[in-house]
Amino acid sequence: MTARKPITIFEVYDRFVKGEKVDESDWDYMTIPMNATALKEKYKLDFGDKFIPEDRATKDALFNAGLEMLVTTGFYCPDLKRKLTITEDEVWEGIEKAPKRLTLGTGRDSCDFAPRRGNEARKPVIQGGPTGAPLSEQYFIPIMQSYAQEAVVDHLVNGVMATIEGHDAKCGTPYEIRATMAELRATREARVRAGRPNMGV
Repeated sequence: MTARKPITIFEVYDRFVKGEKVDESDWDYMTIPMNATALKEKYKLDFGDKFIPEDRATKDALFNAGLEMLVTTGFYCPDLKRKLTITEDEVWEGIEKAPKRLTLGTGRDSCDFAPRRGNEARKPVIQGGPTGAPLSEQYFIPIMQSYAQEAVVDHLVNGVMATIEGHDAKCGTPYEIRATMAELRATREARVRAGRPNMGV
């Protein structure tokens, strides 16, 4: 594999623009299910009554099926109605160059994200929060604070404000931007009230 410069967001956009035009419903209801089903059969993927496979052969087959799915199917951009395809070399290069560790937050509130292997003694990172669920303006801070003040929670995942100053926080409107800024301020306030001001979000 020949090393190359990292792909920039501009190159990604240009490749999407030149990509194959695909209807979103075809992508959602034909391309994805048909390709996934074909690869499930090709790699004989059957987890039985286990939600997470534990044997090496099944895990390898699942990875190889996912890799082939990514390379043969590509990514879809609903705004452009086009798909972007990548090569297997680009996938492996991305894996190789991906950060092996990530630290979010600072000081005593910091949290290290790093790969773990099965039955590892090091505890997993615990992320707490309503994870994108709509929250009222009135209860946004108390809800976020309730997660931040739990000692077992390492990192926050915030909810979204359903309304802002009585207006729907509708996508594509100025109220969406205002609601986002309010979410950031409210999440910061929740961390301060919980005594963990530098906790990662």
